[in-house]
Amino acid sequence: MPLYKTITVNNTTKVLIWKIEESFEELSEGIDLTQNCSSRVQNMKSDLHRRGFMSVRHLLKEEGYTDHDLYYDENGKPHLKNDKHISITHSFIFSAIVVSDLEVGIDIEKQRSKILRIAHKFTPIEEYRTLANDDAIMRKLTIVWCAKESLYKSFSHPGVSFIQNIYVDDFRLDESSTTANVSFNSQKEVYDVHFLEFDDFTCAYALLQ
Repeated sequence: MPLYKTITVNNTTKVLIWKIEESFEELSEGIDLTQNCSSRVQNMKSDLHRRGFMSVRHLLKEEGYTDHDLYYDENGKPHLKNDKHISITHSFIFSAIVVSDLEVGIDIEKQRSKILRIAHKFTPIEEYRTLANDDAIMRKLTIVWCAKESLYKSFSHPGVSFIQNIYVDDFRLDESSTTANVSFNSQKEVYDVHFLEFDDFTCAYALLQ
């Protein structure tokens, strides 16, 4: 069972990361889906997406939950029926969840050079031009993207702009955390953001202060 990593953030917050190595059929064994989720996964055209979906159910199982304990609100944000907060992500061969008493968000992304081309859409890239080379810039931009995606998932208000409403405080690549905030209409929320890199992927998770 490829549970890749478990991170105990604090007494009430845990991150679980899965490396997706099994087939869809193998991942389906022992998993009881709701009728809605069964229809969703059967309609997915991508085998990688189907496997990612099922691997998340194994992560839930690791924490003592089933697919029946999970539901989604009108904005597509996941919730657990016991009022714990949860966020979910999957990208290529990795998936992850974070479960907490606090409001949370999580994101995993593959480190790819194309982020250099789209950076202007989500952050003022001039802030990162002082880095030594494109590889360092790519890594930092991927962390920023993951952080902003995590905050976006947690805040969960339609109309929030990555570049206008979400700000990530600067950090060094040899650090593992920073702070960030979302300012939207009259509401402002501040988060602690933690990040890690592994196997050419980046993961960031945000916890509401």
